[in-house]
Amino acid sequence: MSGTRWCLLIGLVLGIVLAFGGWLAFLITLLFGLIGLLVGLVADGKVDVAGMLGKASSR
Repeated sequence: MSGTRWCLLIGLVLGIVLAFGGWLAFLITLLFGLIGLLVGLVADGKVDVAGMLGKASSR
C-alpha cells in the first residue's frame, strides 16, 4: 500500500475516533499512533536508537 493510502486510512480512523469518542479519545489514539510509528521505524531500521543515545559503535 502506498504512503498516500496509509495516510488516508490513518486520517479516517482518527476522524472516526474524534467523532465518536471525543477529544480525549482522539489524543490518546494519536499518542499511541505516534508510538506505533516510532516502533515501526526502529523495526524497519530507519531510526538508529543506539546512535541517538550516543552508544553507536564504529565497528
